Order: sequence, then C-alpha cells, then structure tokens
Amino acid sequence: MNTVRVAVVGAGVMGLSTALCISKLVPQCSITVISDKFTPDTTSDVAAGILIPHANPDTPVHKQKQWFRETFDHLFAIANSAEAGETCVHLVSGWQIFESIPSEEVPFWADVVLGFRKMTDAELKKFPQHVFGQAFTTLKCEGAAYLPWLEKRVKESGGVLLTRRIEDLWELHSSFDIVVNCSGLGSRQLVGDLKIFPVRGQLLKVQAPWVKHFIRDGSGLTYVYPGVSNVTLGGSRQKGDWNLVPDAEISREILSRCCALEPSLHGACDIKEIVGLRPVRAGIRLQKEVLAQDGWRLTVVHHYGHGSGGFSMHWGTALEAARLLSECVQDLRTPIPTSKL
Repeated sequence: MNTVRVAVVGAGVMGLSTALCISKLVPQCSITVISDKFTPDTTSDVAAGILIPHANPDTPVHKQKQWFRETFDHLFAIANSAEAGETCVHLVSGWQIFESIPSEEVPFWADVVLGFRKMTDAELKKFPQHVFGQAFTTLKCEGAAYLPWLEKRVKESGGVLLTRRIEDLWELHSSFDIVVNCSGLGSRQLVGDLKIFPVRGQLLKVQAPWVKHFIRDGSGLTYVYPGVSNVTLGGSRQKGDWNLVPDAEISREILSRCCALEPSLHGACDIKEIVGLRPVRAGIRLQKEVLAQDGWRLTVVHHYGHGSGGFSMHWGTALEAARLLSECVQDLRTPIPTSKL
C-alpha cells in the first residue's frame, strides 16, 4: 500500500487541525475533509476562543497539561508571526476572579500561560464582590479568522475539502482506508455515542473598543473577552438544549452580569446575539477502533467531545489523533503473515 486515503469527518477546529497535523506528521496520506458545514457555519465559529482550560476529572491532569501546552505553544508562535493578523490570534491580559477562595489557588495550567500571579488587593478593588483573583496573559483565537486559515493550510498541503453530509461512516468504506471522526455532536448518530450531548451556549458580540483586559468569573459562566474586532460577552449553559435561536431574556441577563463586572459596558453598542452547542462528554474521545460489518473492516480514529474547552486543547489533541492515525497506517502497511500448511 502506497498512499493511504484518509477521510476526516467534521470541519470545525478539531477536524481542520487534525487534517493539518496528519499532513505534517504522517507521510504518504491523501486527506479529504468531509462535512455538511464549513466556516462560518460551525460550532467553532461561535466559540469565544480564549485559552483558559476547563479541568476535566475524567482525563489525567498530565494529559490535559500536555495538550494545553502544545496548543499554547502553537498559537503563541502564530501570534509572534506575520500571520497573526490573518488568523486574529493575539495575546490578551486580564483577570479570573472568585467570590470565594478556590480549592486550587494555582491551577494546573498556571505555568503555561504567561505571568500567572495572585491578584493584589489594589486590583481586587475593581471587583468588590470578589475576594480572590488570578492575573495572567493568555491567547485568544478567533474562529471566524482562524478556521479559514486552517482551511487554506490544509489545501496548501494537498488536502481536499468536500461538502457532503455523512449519515453513516460505512458510506466512506469504499473510497477511504481510514476515517477520522471529528464530528462532535454528530457522533450521536454516526457512531451511536449517547455519552455526548449538547450544552447550549449563548453569547453576545459587542462594540466596546475601550475594553482591553479580559475578565472571567471563576465559575466560567460570566466573562468579558476583548478581541480584534469586538468584545465577546457570555455566557449561558443549558444542558440538553438543542435550540439555536437566541433568547432575548438570556441576552439581557448576560449583559447585566457583564456590566456588573465592567460597568463601562453599559455604553457598548452594535450588540449581536450568537448561539452554539458545546459537544460535551465525560472525557474527550481519542481512540482507535476497527469497525466490522459483513466481513468488511473500517479503521476509525475518534477525536471529539471537548465540550467548552475545545480551543484550549485543540492542537494538542489533534497531534495525539495524528499519532493514533500513524499507528493505524503502520498496521495497514504491515503485511499479514500467511500460514504455511
């Protein structure tokens, strides 16, 4: 077997970054990214894109830290390159604040972000309802710019983007040797994974160019994230809710909570409401699987289930998915010994 034909199902940040990592790490593969939706119509286009990990109790901390560090290093390099403007990847400094002292005052990712420290009493005066805070510099990655850049890089590496809705992974069996499943919530239907479910998130994009520092409540529910062209205000969490229509009452509540943290946002204008569905799962699924049907076999690499922490981990988990795919390629290229009678 010479060229291994790889289909990547899903064109959000997971699918595109995985396709790019495969092109870099696994030689002699032809890569086709297949999805019914590409940017700007993916969940990744809606995401706030700030690099602050959400601890996942079902994943070993050392793996979470590895994935976050690899992602931070990847985006930090872009932020320090001539491509920073095209990708809208940039450094942003700010505060994570708490109404009570957290059980972990120093999170596992503290030595990955830049300049992590405990907030001073003088800084906390800005937030009179909060008693503890962390100050640091991290990265913000804006999906609406970063995803087109990833698409361009995939195509430059020889990859193909194909708009098609896949109802069953077996549809791809005759045309591809390995399928990489980056379908997020689509995995409920594609592979029958009922462990993954939507958590609806609503946020606002506003014009408030005077806001330069991010503010994040320790719960992660309320946040103010300044970006290149607007400020993202959030958020909401509705477990099991598939509704993509903005709720005006939730928008009013988000704006009220954010104004309580940053009163100058009362002057924000050009408010746009956006809704996305987070693909939440007990743990990220990074796994090889060989499906069998009617005597046929289909090799699959699963890479999905990041929940609200997708951008924070995407490059690290994409590298891991590419390593798993490399193992699958090696298996395909290893001749099966025949028995001698």
